[in-house]
Amino acid sequence: MTWRGAALLALAIPAPALAQAYQCTPPQRFDPVRPIQPDGPPRRVPIAGYTLAASWSPEYCRRPQDKASMQCSGANGRFGFVLHGLWPEAGSGPPPQWCSLTPRPSAQVIRRNLCMTPVPWLLEHEWAKHGSCMAKTPETYYRAAGALWRSLRWPDADRLSRQDGLTAGDLRRAFVERNPDWKLEQIGVLASDTGWLREVHLCYGRDFMPAACDRQSFGPPDSATLKIWRGL
Repeated sequence: MTWRGAALLALAIPAPALAQAYQCTPPQRFDPVRPIQPDGPPRRVPIAGYTLAASWSPEYCRRPQDKASMQCSGANGRFGFVLHGLWPEAGSGPPPQWCSLTPRPSAQVIRRNLCMTPVPWLLEHEWAKHGSCMAKTPETYYRAAGALWRSLRWPDADRLSRQDGLTAGDLRRAFVERNPDWKLEQIGVLASDTGWLREVHLCYGRDFMPAACDRQSFGPPDSATLKIWRGL
């Protein structure tokens, strides 16, 4: 099945979108999300493409202050790659942002997407900062993000982490092996200053088809050394 066919199928099926989870059970209740406060001015500019940002959860969970969260505690699941967000991009200059803070996503909508993005406040933040510039409602935004997410097959990062001499290119090639419609230049890698994997950024054109990343989104070259924290 092609990428486009997989995405259309995912749009047609009202299934929950899951992270790369070993298991996940969304909580019946969670603390109410406080209204999001913008960290910058509204910016309404034409959309030229999109970035789907996937965080490597074990790296995030290394921080002691996050150990009790749903994403890190293990009480609701153990996660690999999780969706950070779907971001509209501008052709040049800063991307669109903070187009609207309303309508706010309901608790039911947030819970439905917690196995894809296991951080309640982040789901609302991503809608308000990014999604409101590309969709009229949170439901539509999460449906689009979920369709793209379900169309992807993630490489086994645990196995890659044990590979001697691992590079950013090895991760990109492992992703292409699982997703043959993609090319190396369409896969961005975000690493810490010390070379630990933080995120994978997948670049799309305005038509939601894979597209070459710009230099900033692409990140380190294929030859750059990469480390992946397994969370052990």
